[in-house]
Amino acid sequence: MRISARLDDHRAEKLRQLRISTQSSISETVRRAIDLLHRQQVKRSRKKVDGLLSSDFVGCAEGPEDLASNFKQYLTRSLDGKHGAG
Repeated sequence: MRISARLDDHRAEKLRQLRISTQSSISETVRRAIDLLHRQQVKRSRKKVDGLLSSDFVGCAEGPEDLASNFKQYLTRSLDGKHGAG
């Protein structure tokens, strides 16, 4: 994939400095930056999921096993039971 990007002067200078310090082409510098940002985001997302799974929150409630996929039917039944079928 080819990309074209507009950078302000500040970011263009940062890119130039990175390119020089890593002795890489602009394309290689951008590829490495994308890889680094991707790793950071995946790690952050994984940390959030791991934190949630290790908490007492997950699995603390009871209900039908298919609740996640059929919640609308269960909600409709519950509301009909409280307010009468429409």
